[in-house]
Amino acid sequence: MKITGYRSLRTVHRWGRPVGDANGVLSGGVTEVPVLLLETDEGLTGVGLGAHGDVARVFPAVEGADPRAVTALYDRMLAHVFKSGHGGTTFGTVGALDMALWDLKAKMAGEALWRTLGAADRFVPGYASGLEIALDDEALLAFYERWADRGFTGAKLKGGLDVDRDIARLTAVAGLLTRNTRRPAMMLDVNESWGRHQAVRLLARVEEHVDLTWIEEPVRRWDVAGHRAVARAARAAVASGENLTGLEQFRPLLAADAIGVVQTASTWGVTHFLRVATLALGHDLPVSPVGYNANPLAHAAAAVPNHLVTEVQDLGFPVGLGVDQTVESGGIVLGDAPGLGITVDEAVIAAAAGREDADWSRPAGPHVRPADAGLRLVPTSLAPRATGLAP
Repeated sequence: MKITGYRSLRTVHRWGRPVGDANGVLSGGVTEVPVLLLETDEGLTGVGLGAHGDVARVFPAVEGADPRAVTALYDRMLAHVFKSGHGGTTFGTVGALDMALWDLKAKMAGEALWRTLGAADRFVPGYASGLEIALDDEALLAFYERWADRGFTGAKLKGGLDVDRDIARLTAVAGLLTRNTRRPAMMLDVNESWGRHQAVRLLARVEEHVDLTWIEEPVRRWDVAGHRAVARAARAAVASGENLTGLEQFRPLLAADAIGVVQTASTWGVTHFLRVATLALGHDLPVSPVGYNANPLAHAAAAVPNHLVTEVQDLGFPVGLGVDQTVESGGIVLGDAPGLGITVDEAVIAAAAGREDADWSRPAGPHVRPADAGLRLVPTSLAPRATGLAP
């Protein structure tokens, strides 16, 4: 079998509520989901999810190759772009192609990817999450009630703008989850919105009231000294890594013992996750993938010995995508459909095209880092500019 071409689709995920974090909120609750279809000369198609704007430049590295050589092709893609660097959009493109290659490899074997990767159990422990910073107290509890009904024992909330509000919300959600466990695992994600000394001070305030499991991205992703300072001051673990691209960006943080939970993003691909997990294992650290539509890294998470827990952000899936998995018993139950278990209904996607605004890249935001991030002296709120709600 040989790789012969690719096609790029765009669908959307309908959250049914505003979604975002300390950097901004998308009020319409509709986000873009790029889909990459990798074609072969024998009719099988691999599915990769995530932004892949550099695909025309990266694809020649895999064209004509046997998709079973996934890890070799991953390194070939990195070598193909090494002169200009593999960060950002390029690394995302490599990740989408890599995901499609793994999907093909498992489909050729006629088995689910979690089996191809050597996992023994289809169940992947998860924690509830939801980009829910804009929800009021009533909506927040209604949202996490659904997760409590499905047996979840941990949750991660978005915060960082007002720690008194964060404390109240963490406490309320923990109360919901006590139906499933005596001591729920509670996490707080501030999405790089604090400065170093601010992070130490504000986290201490949170930990006076909440038994926090981890604090996520308390400072900028590359700030080794900042992560280490927070780690030394906190009782909770420091979790970070979802925005790091390549093992070389993880090494300084691990060498400095600056993080306690190593994270990766689904959009960087399966091979990247497996390599980061091995690097973390060599430091006796757990690995935890962040959530993404259809939870593609769950297959890889099931196969690594140091997987801690996987973020699950929603109970539904993007428009036009069928996914062979269920969310129950406090995690993800993977199915037996070959590959990632993702089917793509192009007719449904085409029918929905252009009906909803899912553009997160407009100049006003919402995902444009605010100018005062890391520089705030007093609590703030989701002002129109910060949320992207202003015209």
